[in-house]
Amino acid sequence: MDLKKLLFVVLILLLVSLQARLWGGDGSIAHVVNLKREIAKQSEQNQALRAHNSRLAAEVKALKTDQSAMEARARQSMGLIKEGETFFMVIDESAQDAPDETGDAVLK
Repeated sequence: MDLKKLLFVVLILLLVSLQARLWGGDGSIAHVVNLKREIAKQSEQNQALRAHNSRLAAEVKALKTDQSAMEARARQSMGLIKEGETFFMVIDESAQDAPDETGDAVLK
């Protein structure tokens, strides 16, 4: 009889330890659910980054092959002015000079 009781106690302790591992800690149900949420979130971020990369690849291709796209980009980012063109800068009169963090006046 003592052997049966000992075996019963050992099996109960084993069951309790397995249940504890199932419901808490690494590999638990809550942990797995959390990991699935993180995977879904990361998948969404990856998809957004793939779309962004595709747009950038299309822009690079256009800049490599299309002279007008290259010119438009140079005009936009570097202020390209062709020979014979006149550059006009329009300043909003309602904008006021205000000092920035360094104390220098900055036109806003």
